[in-house]
Amino acid sequence: MLKPIARIISVIQGIGHRVIEAVWRLGRATRFFLLVLLKSGTSLRRFGLVIRELYYTGVLSLIIIVVSGLFVGMVLGLQGYETLQKYGSETAVGTLVALSLVRELGPVVAALLFASRAGSAITAEIGLMKATEQLTAMGMMAVDPVARVVAPRFWAGVISMPLLAAIFSVMGVFGGYLVTVLFIGVDEGSFWSQMQSNVDFRIDILNGFIKSCFFGVAVTAIAVFEGYDSPPTAEGVSGATTRTVVTSSLVILGLDFILTAFMFRGL
Repeated sequence: MLKPIARIISVIQGIGHRVIEAVWRLGRATRFFLLVLLKSGTSLRRFGLVIRELYYTGVLSLIIIVVSGLFVGMVLGLQGYETLQKYGSETAVGTLVALSLVRELGPVVAALLFASRAGSAITAEIGLMKATEQLTAMGMMAVDPVARVVAPRFWAGVISMPLLAAIFSVMGVFGGYLVTVLFIGVDEGSFWSQMQSNVDFRIDILNGFIKSCFFGVAVTAIAVFEGYDSPPTAEGVSGATTRTVVTSSLVILGLDFILTAFMFRGL
């Protein structure tokens, strides 16, 4: 009789321990995020540090962003044409492709790809520097590792994410154009005119840009925290890299729902 009760108590204790650990970890992450913002003055004054990291986080992510955007746009064009043709509205396929990319797929898919490629790389790099005691050596030489290592990578990710999302959307629209106009034969003038008349700059493009900015801050903040907080072992760095991708993906999807609810509530 006592064994089932002991098991229930053990399960409740385990859940409570995990909840408390999650709250402590969230508090550490928030404090670390504020510390990065506080130490960002050095990085912004020496902007060459940020530009150097822009190459590794942004430029090296272009290939996967461009190719993925092109194929997502081509698939949207095919699926949209097949659906709209049933209702005699195949000329509106340009609007369907553009709105789907600018509002949702562009920011969200680009952020997921950015978290998988650049976010994991940032975490692994910072975690490896911690494991090899490079961050400790910087502190001994009176160099703040947060200002010198973490903050430039954070701002490089924040700047890169909106630009990559915009490139993803542009390539997606181009992919939709290739499939629907050049391959299927939709009228080119109708494709572009329908898109221009139905895509609003403030409601659609600007809101998509704001989403990508939020995603950039969230993904990069998670990446730098996981790297800086990782245990200084190979297993610890590996686990931190995995947590970066998983946590960033969940945060992106959650933020997308919240931001969409606020942005398009009145439509």
